[in-house]
Amino acid sequence: MGKMWFLFYIIVTLSYIPPLHCRVLPQPSKTNILNVTASIQKTQKVVSFDPNKTISFTQQQQSFSSSASLTLQLHSRHTIQKTPPTDYKSLTQSRLDRDSARVRSITTRLNLAISGISKSDLQPLGTGSEFGSEDLQSPVISGTSQGSGEYFSRVGIGKPPSPVYMVLDSGSDVNWVQCAPCANCYQQSDPIFDPVKSTSFSPLTCKSQQCKSLDLSECRNDTCLYEVSYGDGSYTVGDFATETITLGSASVDNVAIGCGHNNEGLFVGAAGLLGLGSGSLSFPSQVNATAFSYCLVDRDSDSASTLEFGSALPPNSVTAPLLRNHQLDTFYYLGLTGLSVGGEFLSIPESAFKIDGEGNGGIIIDSGTAVTRLQTETYNSLRDSFVKGTKELPSTDGVALFDTCYDLSSRSSVEVPTLAFHFPEGKVLPLPAKNYLIPVDSDGTFCFAFAPTSSSLSIIGNVQQQGTRVGFDLSNSLVGFLPNKC
Repeated sequence: MGKMWFLFYIIVTLSYIPPLHCRVLPQPSKTNILNVTASIQKTQKVVSFDPNKTISFTQQQQSFSSSASLTLQLHSRHTIQKTPPTDYKSLTQSRLDRDSARVRSITTRLNLAISGISKSDLQPLGTGSEFGSEDLQSPVISGTSQGSGEYFSRVGIGKPPSPVYMVLDSGSDVNWVQCAPCANCYQQSDPIFDPVKSTSFSPLTCKSQQCKSLDLSECRNDTCLYEVSYGDGSYTVGDFATETITLGSASVDNVAIGCGHNNEGLFVGAAGLLGLGSGSLSFPSQVNATAFSYCLVDRDSDSASTLEFGSALPPNSVTAPLLRNHQLDTFYYLGLTGLSVGGEFLSIPESAFKIDGEGNGGIIIDSGTAVTRLQTETYNSLRDSFVKGTKELPSTDGVALFDTCYDLSSRSSVEVPTLAFHFPEGKVLPLPAKNYLIPVDSDGTFCFAFAPTSSSLSIIGNVQQQGTRVGFDLSNSLVGFLPNKC
């Protein structure tokens, strides 16, 4: 009898799980505080920054993290811009103009892919140089528009490495740099790269897999020529080759990169672009990176952050599924289940963030798009809920693509509803107030930094990513978010 009671006691004890062992996800606060004074002071500092301030390549090489195989510093656009803006309002307008061009380009490229246009259907862009006899045309968008670029890094090209600034773009695949001799090159901060002086420069043949992977290419004497056009009218045309790329203190050989002899665009002194997309020609794909991460500092900040390859997602990251669109492999889609404002989950159809069988819809995360775009009905629901929670704030006229703005000139700080992204398995990413209520001038006008889109595709932009380390675990198909880890 005693043994039976003992066994009964053991079974009951093992089957009892104390409440302390249950993992309860912390709920975000219903409100956030926006420091209005600090935000306005930043806008004033941007307009008066020192144009003579530069970042040396030797200092850049010292930035290496033992937690990643490749690490380099990431700088916001204004830190390398030579000419300061006249005022913050005009700076905001130019940013939003570039942003609209980029979004148009992304949606156009996706529409082309979904419509089933093959590479054989694409027509050369023609640039009036030896690479094409016709005038420049851009009905085909073979890349995404990064406008003038928002984030840059110092990269070494060739052997010995020639240090140049390059735009970093998670929405592009083809890497390229301006090359001598120039039929037409825009002004850049560093000397034009001369492939003749590099011992590692090697042109690709038309039969190479890299050449076949291009959206648009030509063949001249068995040499592969590439052409990439962007939605803002920028383009680059030249030889497609392999070259050594130096990031921080490490080098990678045989990276396919465009050597552009005919280029047009306003790239704020950058020599070219390093594509971080998920296509086969992107830099992460070519170095077989299983993971990489970046942290975007405030675009108005003088601070720098890092881009790291090989770094695993921290265990306390807020994660979401990383998805693929079978129609277009460049963009990083993620699983998003919904949005909340002030702790209240919005009533949004599940289809709003899903990719359908034809490749329409879904939501991507993009480092080059500034303002998050949502389908119109989803945006209206989000905006209306936010406006409902800010009734006490004085509203003012809309600015450019922003239709919800406030006059906070008489406030030092304000309390606003918390806004959060929701992912599968109950994961929640609350945003800081400065990531969704932003200044558009130095006089105290702040706007709700989301915008509607008529496209079925939604985009999480870099304003909402600022201050958060965004990691891509490619081997496990996860994207992770870790706030305040720049």
